[in-house]
Amino acid sequence: MPRSPKPKPPTRLIQEWPLSPTATLGSAVRMKGILLEIRAQLPFKERKKVDIETGAIVLRVPEDDDDEHLETVTTITSKLVGIESLAVIPREVEDILTIKPAERLRWLKDGRLESAGTRTVKLRGRARKITFHVFDPRHIEDVLDRDLPEVWREEDLATAAENRRRGAQKAALKKAGKLGSTSPDTNGAVGREKQSSGLKGWDDFDLDGLLR
Repeated sequence: MPRSPKPKPPTRLIQEWPLSPTATLGSAVRMKGILLEIRAQLPFKERKKVDIETGAIVLRVPEDDDDEHLETVTTITSKLVGIESLAVIPREVEDILTIKPAERLRWLKDGRLESAGTRTVKLRGRARKITFHVFDPRHIEDVLDRDLPEVWREEDLATAAENRRRGAQKAALKKAGKLGSTSPDTNGAVGREKQSSGLKGWDDFDLDGLLR
C-alpha cells in the first residue's frame, strides 16, 4: 500500500512578486525558467524557499523562522528588474509557440526564427557543456501575436508539395531520356541517311533540331 505524502510544515509568506504576461508570454515553462534564473542567484540554502504560486514568485520560510531574509528579498527584487527582456531558451520557445523541436530548428536555420545569440551551460552533474541559440522575447511575442507558426506550416507544406512535383517531373524526364537513348535505330538511321543522301547543308538542318 503506498504511503501517504508527508505533510509539509507550515510556512509564512515573506514576499511575493507578480509576473506580468509580458514576462511569461503565457507560458508555464517560461515562468519556470524565470524561477530557475532567480534561484541561480541565491545561496543554495535559500533556493527551495523561492517558488511559483498563481503567477507570482514567492518567498516562503518555515513558520518558526523569524528571519525576514532581507538579503534574499533584495536579490530577487533586483533580478526581476527588466525580467521581460530575459532571453527565451529553446524549450520555452516551443511551449510559447506550441511548435515541435524540428520546426524550431528548421525555422531557425532558414531565418524565420531570429537568433539573439547563443548561450553555453554546463549540464548538472556532468563535465560536458552545451551551446544553444536563444531568442529575443519581443521577437517571439511578435511571432505569437501574428500566428506565424501556422503561416510557416502552410508555406512548408506548399514547398514540400512543389519539391515532390519537381522531383517527379525530373524522374519522368530522366526515364524518358533513357528510353530515347536505347532506341536501336534512331541515331543509326539518321547517320546512314546523311551519308547516302549527298545533300548539302544536312548538318545545319540537323543542328536546328528539325530531325528530332
